[in-house]
Amino acid sequence: MLTNSTVDGLHSLRLPGMARGLLEQREHPDYDALGFEERLAMLVDRELTERQNRKLDRMLKAAHLRLSATIEGIDYARPRGLERSQVLSLAEAHWVSSHHSVAIIAATGLGKTYISCALANAAIRRGHSAYYLRGPRLHDEISLARADGRLPRLMATWARTDVLVIDDFLLRPLAPDQAADLLEVIEDRVGLRSTIVTSQLPVAMWHEALGEPTVADGILDRLLENVHRVELHGESLRRHPTGKDKASSGAKRSEPGAADEK
Repeated sequence: MLTNSTVDGLHSLRLPGMARGLLEQREHPDYDALGFEERLAMLVDRELTERQNRKLDRMLKAAHLRLSATIEGIDYARPRGLERSQVLSLAEAHWVSSHHSVAIIAATGLGKTYISCALANAAIRRGHSAYYLRGPRLHDEISLARADGRLPRLMATWARTDVLVIDDFLLRPLAPDQAADLLEVIEDRVGLRSTIVTSQLPVAMWHEALGEPTVADGILDRLLENVHRVELHGESLRRHPTGKDKASSGAKRSEPGAADEK
């Protein structure tokens, strides 16, 4: 009865991890050999771990990453100019703390989307918030928000996000109003937050695709000021649909050569 009352009290205090831990301790006689402080420390650790896991789940869901990508699942076996040391360094997310950006440049089928989502996933696991958008969808979101009066709130939300992933950046040339909107998005982030962009276009072609020269200068000066470039080349991964990283285990963790991979 005493244990049941304590468990109810822990739930009332919103300590479900400790409640579950206490029930496990009661059901396993091995815990009887431990002292009070040891058992209490285990309960506190259980609660802290469960809270951290719940927070991580919330942040991953809020990020809307296109792929459930992980650093461990990245494939280095096939040559495409991807350096393991650079990826592992970026996975530490120091670039996020320093408010730098990452640009992943490659032709279609070389894994841009997977790598960008894996880096965002790694940043989230180190306590940073992230949000994924395809480049064309970014402009659609802005247009819709402007039409229904949500634009200031939407821009403020993006501005607070630690890592904004813009996939398929400059998939098509921007109209002048789109370039101006993009400048506002980037301006809100420079020196304050971090951005990941993936693009099929070489960086040398970005200025032309951004349209109006003055706006293009503003975007590129800010976006490329402190940027870590990952430039890939070689044969498309889509030609090897069954290929997986030898070091990884499980289809969900390894980088696919699937049709939706970029």
